[in-house]
Amino acid sequence: MKTLKPHHHQLSTFIFILLFPFLKSQTARQQNNTGYTCPNNNNNNNNTYPCQTYVYYKATPPNYLDLATISDLFQLSRLMISKPSNISSPSSPLLPNQPLLIPLTCSCNFINTTFGSISYSNITYTIKPNDTFFLVSTINFQNLTTYPSVQVVNPNLVATNLSIGDNAVFPIFCKCPDKTKTNSSFMISYVVQPHDNVSSIASMFGTSEKSIVDVNGERLYDYDTIFVPVTELPVLKQPSTIVPSPAPRGNSDDGDDDDDKSGIVKGLAIGLGILGFLLILVIVFWFYREVLFKKEKKGKGLYFGDKGYKGNDEKKKKMDVNFMANVSDCLDKYRVFGFDELVEATDGFDERFLIQGSVYKGEIDGQVYAIKKMKWNAYEELKILQKVNHGNLVKLEGFCIEPEESNCYLVYEYVENGSLYSWLHEDKNEKLNWVTRLRIAVDIANGLLYIHEHTRPKVVHKDIKSSNILLDSNMRAKIANFGLAKSGINAITMHIVGTQGYISPEYLADGIVSTKMDVFSFGIVLLELISGKEVIDEEGNVLWASAIKTFEVKNEQEKARRLKEWLDRTMLKETCSMESLMGVLHVAIACLNRDPSKRPSIIDIVYSLSKCEEAGFELSDDGFGSERLVAR
Repeated sequence: MKTLKPHHHQLSTFIFILLFPFLKSQTARQQNNTGYTCPNNNNNNNNTYPCQTYVYYKATPPNYLDLATISDLFQLSRLMISKPSNISSPSSPLLPNQPLLIPLTCSCNFINTTFGSISYSNITYTIKPNDTFFLVSTINFQNLTTYPSVQVVNPNLVATNLSIGDNAVFPIFCKCPDKTKTNSSFMISYVVQPHDNVSSIASMFGTSEKSIVDVNGERLYDYDTIFVPVTELPVLKQPSTIVPSPAPRGNSDDGDDDDDKSGIVKGLAIGLGILGFLLILVIVFWFYREVLFKKEKKGKGLYFGDKGYKGNDEKKKKMDVNFMANVSDCLDKYRVFGFDELVEATDGFDERFLIQGSVYKGEIDGQVYAIKKMKWNAYEELKILQKVNHGNLVKLEGFCIEPEESNCYLVYEYVENGSLYSWLHEDKNEKLNWVTRLRIAVDIANGLLYIHEHTRPKVVHKDIKSSNILLDSNMRAKIANFGLAKSGINAITMHIVGTQGYISPEYLADGIVSTKMDVFSFGIVLLELISGKEVIDEEGNVLWASAIKTFEVKNEQEKARRLKEWLDRTMLKETCSMESLMGVLHVAIACLNRDPSKRPSIIDIVYSLSKCEEAGFELSDDGFGSERLVAR
């Protein structure tokens, strides 16, 4: 993990001073805003948390003019944003200020005894050079959260001493509709603009002024987040072309439009001037860093870190040439740990610190890590890991080379709640409910979507299984262990590796490597989430074959009856949405098609699962859906 050096802070401060006149008016009232407390929920029918909610967001230059970057920011797929936003082509570029509706899950989150519980959607953001809580809140997230709130929900991070690579939770303000006071299906989080009033906002979203006032009060404050209740999502007006044709001048009655266009041109000119100046600053900063600090890099513990540097140890000359070539690209991206640091953190790799396999838990400088011990062939995993960065993938923090025993150590973030396998198949006092299981499924699918669609070349994980899915403190899923991953698709190999019960038929028979093998394995994980069963039973029967045989009937009522018998017994103790359960089952069975070309793409899977998740939250006025599975 890289810590911001003094010149990083100076540049960040300078940029803040430069932008301060433009941002000051946007945050005057927000400085004391630490979030929106959850309503008193003594009656569970009043407010249903968690719930499906949306935020109104605008495409902005220079970084957020395409759905790929915006979807990465909110940890969603492009399709999940394009559908509610009325955008027909998710891959097309966006125009500045083009409106979007972004779906999120709103939860009631307990902070501490001082602040109580706050209503927000949990978005994890990785700190980049020159980031501050203030700038990310106001620029990246467009005031949908505030920096005081970010400080409250990240008590372990010091706002004035952020490190590059830190993961911070940005609480996106949201609210679930109160079923006793409104007939609304959704709440849309909207940031008030200076030209807004209650009437214009109501007209924009197709709702009544009274409903907005009932939820937010009569007074609106610029750049505050308000919540707009709607019975159905508005159809956003999207441009039909990338570059709109200018309207003829001189014969129009809309003089205000001409003034607006003139203001837009002036605003763009000012913005481009600022961006140009910032670009010059960045170039100067880069030159300063690369040229003046180049000597500083030389002679450092290249493979051992500062504490583990061994001087002119002759064994370094015998190191694997391929490994040296690959890790040389990683030096600026990851921390190079000293071997003695790892030894001290794990008490000499004592079994007491062993998590699973060859992964150890260790604390270095007050930070807990997962330390994976490997041989020299780790360069393939390093090569892939340096290309990926997503909230649903376990993050690589650094590495260490120890040539004496020809070992490599990969140092990952420590994920607190262990593997999904342990929650499903080992004895635990607490069991996963259906809402949590479905959220985990969506998280895994989003992680796969990222490596399948947002990396070039595409990455195939090749070992998706419940023991490689880790759950953080908020029970959000992260895909781990890229030791078998392959960069590039549609390859053929004679070396078949993987875990029995998860391996796709075409890979097992012909060695065909493609993203559809991950889809097959993911289908099996979905079956585990639904049934709680092991992938291979005591008699050697594989779970996916049993599922296909059980649910090959065409009659949906019979299929639903069999599903009730097949469910994890834990879930029979709760009220579950049958529509949601059946939806996930259909996705799982589709993933298991023996013909890989007939399996759904990961984009389709993410969309289908998000609809299943939405179905799980769609409750009628009495608090129960029209089709529920209740324990008898």
